[in-house]
Amino acid sequence: MSTTPSSLTFSRRNFLRTSSLAGGGLLIGFNLLTACKSDVKPPVDLADLNYNDFNAFIKIAKNGAVTIFSPNPEIGQGVKTAMPMIIAEELGVAWDKVLVQQGILDTENYTRQIAGGSQSIRFSYEPLRQTGATARQMLVNAAAARWGVEASELTVSEGIITNGAGETLGFGDVVDDAAKLEVPKDVKLKEPKDFKIIGTDQVNVDIDKIITGKPLFGLDYKVDGMVYAAVLRPPAFGQELESYDASEAKALPGVIDVITIGKKMNALLGGEETNWTVQMNATEKVVVIAKTTWDAFKGKKAIKAQWKETSALESTEFQDKKLNALLDGTEFTTLREDGDVEKAFTQADKVLEQTYESPFLPHNCMEPMNFFANVTEEKVHLVGPIQTPEDAANTVAELLGRDIKDIHLEMTRMGGGFGRRLYGDFVYEAAEISDAIKKPVKMVSSREDDMSTGVYRPAIKYRIKAAIKDGELTGYQLKEAAINGNMYGLIPNFFPAGAVENYKVDVANYASNVTTGAWRAPYTNFLAYAEQSFFDEIAEAMEVDKVQLRLDLLEKVKGNTDERIEYDPERLQAVLKMAVDKSGWGKAPEGTYQGVVAYYCHNSHVAEVADVQIENGMPVVKKVTCVVDCGIVINPLGARNQIVGGVIDGVGHAMYGQFGFKNGEPTSNNYDTYRLIRMKEAPIVDAYMIQNELAPTGLGEPALPPAGGAVSNALKAATGKRIYKQPFMEDPDFWKVPNEKILG
Repeated sequence: MSTTPSSLTFSRRNFLRTSSLAGGGLLIGFNLLTACKSDVKPPVDLADLNYNDFNAFIKIAKNGAVTIFSPNPEIGQGVKTAMPMIIAEELGVAWDKVLVQQGILDTENYTRQIAGGSQSIRFSYEPLRQTGATARQMLVNAAAARWGVEASELTVSEGIITNGAGETLGFGDVVDDAAKLEVPKDVKLKEPKDFKIIGTDQVNVDIDKIITGKPLFGLDYKVDGMVYAAVLRPPAFGQELESYDASEAKALPGVIDVITIGKKMNALLGGEETNWTVQMNATEKVVVIAKTTWDAFKGKKAIKAQWKETSALESTEFQDKKLNALLDGTEFTTLREDGDVEKAFTQADKVLEQTYESPFLPHNCMEPMNFFANVTEEKVHLVGPIQTPEDAANTVAELLGRDIKDIHLEMTRMGGGFGRRLYGDFVYEAAEISDAIKKPVKMVSSREDDMSTGVYRPAIKYRIKAAIKDGELTGYQLKEAAINGNMYGLIPNFFPAGAVENYKVDVANYASNVTTGAWRAPYTNFLAYAEQSFFDEIAEAMEVDKVQLRLDLLEKVKGNTDERIEYDPERLQAVLKMAVDKSGWGKAPEGTYQGVVAYYCHNSHVAEVADVQIENGMPVVKKVTCVVDCGIVINPLGARNQIVGGVIDGVGHAMYGQFGFKNGEPTSNNYDTYRLIRMKEAPIVDAYMIQNELAPTGLGEPALPPAGGAVSNALKAATGKRIYKQPFMEDPDFWKVPNEKILG
């Protein structure tokens, strides 16, 4: 049973430094995933500093100032603050003396410059600590040599090295000497009890730029001579461009030209199957080139295009029937099977079965998709918000027939990602446009573009079946029918795997031409609601306490040696017990109804209790108590923000998010028809974190999935009505029908 990530080794070959620096200073490079190549040399002069030579590194100046470069994309999950905090902790520098800068893509030194799946901190924690500790030891060794004492006699605090006599030297005082020393083979890491930065509240390092509107995001990036591009894509999935008339668009002020793209991507594919993010770019599209974004958008609206049907124009009703047919059929792939599920159902005293449904959902990033490209003979310069910069750079190189060394990609902060920016279609468009017009260009999508031609959370149905025999849960079967399938295989080894003797997970897939992909907390974002709602039904059928049922099932997993099981039963029990305590479970005042869940996903353990009240005959989520065990918390302030944001996002989409298709066209393309949670509807979120010294896991994903289940169970307590379909508020009349609880 795996509860923490395996330790990551750190070697001298992964730790780079300069032998000397003109003007003074020490430059120390490190590799997050021990992927740094030993033959890569850092620059020898600060004046020659070029980010291409490093993935991430520490720079210490003679005045004691420390610059830490953060290599991973920042999408609001806080890694640009938390990762440097880890280095600074072991380095022994005062946090207010640290300057943090975003690194660029470095394909030579890194293997995982990715933002997704709440994995950045989990995988980088040990290498980052080793980096800071090694730098600290080099500085200490330099100070020891100057004083003629043993390094073990010295202490470090806030960038100051102190000897037994009370004499002090700052990092800047010994940085030149440290640069001439050998990199130590073994360094000692701090004990968690000695942490001074890790575990303290630190504000986002970009907060000043964010609140003052300084250039930071992809949309902010500009260069002299840059033009803007708006792309006209097929309005429906299953259509392609047949012809177009651009005469009116070209006559508009500010419009420079109208071109088409797609031929290069078609040539790249060569008729072979590939991932859909490349495939979707193979469709021919019309591009308006203009002096401003607004001019480009106006020009796009003036294009008169004719579209032809190339595959079925699907509607939600058609897709719904396909999913039902899958659930009723026999074409399943079994991801896990324990015991004999069919026998358990045959011998059961009682069998429960329910089907849960979820719609497609758009990502709705605050910052629409955009990217800058400047393709020249010397290089391909790319700048913008992307969660997978290396994949994007590799595809652009292949698309344009260039060497990967020609690709220079800079990452900006992202105005939201949620999985949408894992896919680089907008990067490829910008690159192909710039290559065609031989100018620097910024491709900018509108909100309508993002919602109607983008990537969606796939529609999914779960059918869950449970067998009860002699007052015990003896069988459990989960069947998944998904549009475009379960890409990640996330679900078979989560709870209740290992807790039920006869257990089976089956998945089936319908291949649609609607582009789908990862959406915040992939798959578990809906599965948590379905399973945790079903567990309440099981408790009701068994006539046992809902919390106790979960605790008892988790008790059965203790001591299980099945290494496939990903969650830790003790940790899941702990968050559940704390959530029960902190929320006042079972002690809510009259008129307040509660729902509880305990869930593991994306390497973290979470429990939530939702409080619901009925106002004017309609349910209102008033508060959610959330307890998380994510190991050591690097930045509690950032962690709480992640928890609160995840819970509100989970509540909002479970309650209101509705999206579908009619003849291949999305039913919504902006917020006038697509319902998001509103500020006045956001519940109070009480966030708590289990304190331990275990290796840290992520927080960007785990708080979202349980929220829907907690609210669903609270709604059942409030109204007596069990919900089997998201969004919960799709039919307001459903809630207005009088029932005993509301009338009472």
